[in-house]
Amino acid sequence: MLSLTDIQQAALRLNGHLLDTPCVASRTLSQVTGAEIFLKFENLQYTASFKERGACNKLSQLSPEERQRGVIAMSAGNHAQGVAYHAQRLGIRAVIVMPRFTPGVKIERTRGFGAEVVLHGDTLDASRTHALQMAHAQGLVFVHPYDDEAIVAGQGTVGLEMLQAVPELDTLVIAVGGGGLIAGIATAAKAIKPGIEIVGVQTSRFPGMVNAIKGTHHPQGTSTIADGIAVGTPGVIATAIIRTLVDDMLLVDEGDIEQAMVMLLEIEKTLVEGAGAAGLAALLKYPARFASKKVGLVLCGGNIDPLLLAAIIERGMVRAGRLARITVSVRDVPGSLAKITATVAEAGANIDEVHHQRAFTMLSVQNVEIELVIQTRGRAHIQQVIAALKDAGFEASEQH
Repeated sequence: MLSLTDIQQAALRLNGHLLDTPCVASRTLSQVTGAEIFLKFENLQYTASFKERGACNKLSQLSPEERQRGVIAMSAGNHAQGVAYHAQRLGIRAVIVMPRFTPGVKIERTRGFGAEVVLHGDTLDASRTHALQMAHAQGLVFVHPYDDEAIVAGQGTVGLEMLQAVPELDTLVIAVGGGGLIAGIATAAKAIKPGIEIVGVQTSRFPGMVNAIKGTHHPQGTSTIADGIAVGTPGVIATAIIRTLVDDMLLVDEGDIEQAMVMLLEIEKTLVEGAGAAGLAALLKYPARFASKKVGLVLCGGNIDPLLLAAIIERGMVRAGRLARITVSVRDVPGSLAKITATVAEAGANIDEVHHQRAFTMLSVQNVEIELVIQTRGRAHIQQVIAALKDAGFEASEQH
């Protein structure tokens, strides 16, 4: 089994080739969650993910003959970029097989690092099968994203750095897909500080590792906002380490992850992808579980499609009551809309969208239903706007 020495040797190989990212306290998130939170900013790596640690450690150990043959990997994005970037840096040919659903930003960045990208299959498992076939046919070295000791050792350097920066940490909360990151961190952290608690987090849509460790039978979904941890088959090496060293595994829902992403953007001014927010999502969902503990969270990646990010921000605004949809019914006569907009303005809200509904309504034919999307200061303000509209003689209600 992997040892602390393996991870320390990996740290020496990585030295100078990637960032020792900051691990700093977040006072605001600590106040919100009731735990003392420290954030490890792996989204600041050059490829915006911890994945390049394992890739760099693996590629730097290839023999001259293996380097000559080139490498192949399957990945939904971050491992792909890590392998592509360090292969380019070391002068090694890299082929990356990616699922067809992979966000465009990840595909383009992987190509930008000089890799040959092959889009194949709808799942990581289908991509892996195709990558293994290509590896055999072309004599390429297969670089697995998590089921490889050199990869896991590289990822474990995150744990070394966290405990060097903040030795008093008593709990680490880590996102889990295939399990390489948590397996590496747990190996390092438990060796340095045996009493430390390690908690894994998966999205309820991809609970493969939770099922493997706990013997549960949670069904698997088809998609998740946390595509970086959307892994159907957990790693064999990682599963063995997790079973021995990880104290608990938790599941979070899509809404928890979205909320965590928006909070990190708004409070910490830092952009994370879904998988990168899973740790914070667990603290938001289970605050009593972590109350008063010194918790280290790994913001493991920051690669996200801008359109998806825009949708998440908008949904977050709705959840917080900062964006609301109000329906107002009114007689269909000139001046009605002007009176409604003036009332909303006087109540201090800003109108985003206006829709007239004449045909698809049960109101009398002389009436019109007007749907407003408004920007507000929060839930209490929404009720103030509705009250102002009612005082002005309109029928008004919030739509959910």
